[in-house]
Amino acid sequence: MKLIRILIADDHPVVREGLAGMLAGQSDFEVIGMVEDGNTAVALYHKLSPDVTLMDLQMPDLDGVGAIEAIKVDNPSANILVLTTYDSDIDILRAIEAGATGYLLKDTPREELFRAIRAAAAGESILAPAVAARLMTRMRAPAEENLSAREIEVLQLVAKGKSNKEVAKALHISTATVKTHLIHIYNKLGVDDRTAAVTTAIEKGIISF
Repeated sequence: MKLIRILIADDHPVVREGLAGMLAGQSDFEVIGMVEDGNTAVALYHKLSPDVTLMDLQMPDLDGVGAIEAIKVDNPSANILVLTTYDSDIDILRAIEAGATGYLLKDTPREELFRAIRAAAAGESILAPAVAARLMTRMRAPAEENLSAREIEVLQLVAKGKSNKEVAKALHISTATVKTHLIHIYNKLGVDDRTAAVTTAIEKGIISF
């Protein structure tokens, strides 16, 4: 029997230990490493080459999406399964666009988690039912309402009262690019200003406030 070698990346010690203990009960699983931040996850991935990486999204230094992107640069076939409490459109989109093999929520029943890990090890994509439902809703929405992950990021910051300059600094882009994103957002949502864009996006569940 071939063991599935697993790397766990999560900033909460209790979660890491709990997952490791739960996975240890499966004869075909072997936890080969546990890390608490994205940079260490990338470094340990390159050192150990796990079959599956369980990746949290919110971690210090480098978040889960950044870690996925960094790993995928040199290892495009890496099997990375997001395991998180976050199920907003922006989190899901960013993770999938970064190259995540699957996306599960931390309240996933253990048997489903085990099946997802085995599927990920085989290179299969797996999504939590709630996540799949959100993606289907987006796919069925009018094309003009489907904001990109970056546009949602911009709008989320605008909703927090950030100026164009502050948005640009937070996302490491130019103010001109922010303005371009806002124009696209206005056109897609059929609005004329920032306030209307934020209000409409919240009503449609595109962003949270």
